[in-house]
Amino acid sequence: MRALLRRVLSASVSVDGRVVGAIERGLLIYLAVGREDNEEDADWIIKKFLSVRVFEDHQGRMNNPISNQDGILLVSQFTLFGNVRKGNRPSFNDAAGGEFAESMFKLVSARVPEFFLGQVEVGVFGADMKVMANDDGPVTIWLDSKNKSY
Repeated sequence: MRALLRRVLSASVSVDGRVVGAIERGLLIYLAVGREDNEEDADWIIKKFLSVRVFEDHQGRMNNPISNQDGILLVSQFTLFGNVRKGNRPSFNDAAGGEFAESMFKLVSARVPEFFLGQVEVGVFGADMKVMANDDGPVTIWLDSKNKSY
């Protein structure tokens, strides 16, 4: 499972011109499911993005995880599995197929509120979404449940 975390002052996602999710300060998280992913990957990525310390403490250092006063906007994005090793056109062979990816995305979406008491908003899986974000910092962090070494 891969996630791209963006610390934001605000973010929203729209489908067909209608806002389906919006947050103020918090994390915009793009999430992709891989073919080999399982519930352990989902649990790891949730715990990681809830504990990564990208918010400033009283001294201005990135020393705090997301707080329950913040929000999370979770958006599915299979293109995080795109690779261009063999040319310029991305291959998405490592991305999970639609039905499995959707079930895993829904699993993550359902589990986040079990560990996080703040606002949780979710995009529409498989839809053509328009995402607006007001980045804070900017701070952007990459997570990969199969490559935890960075």
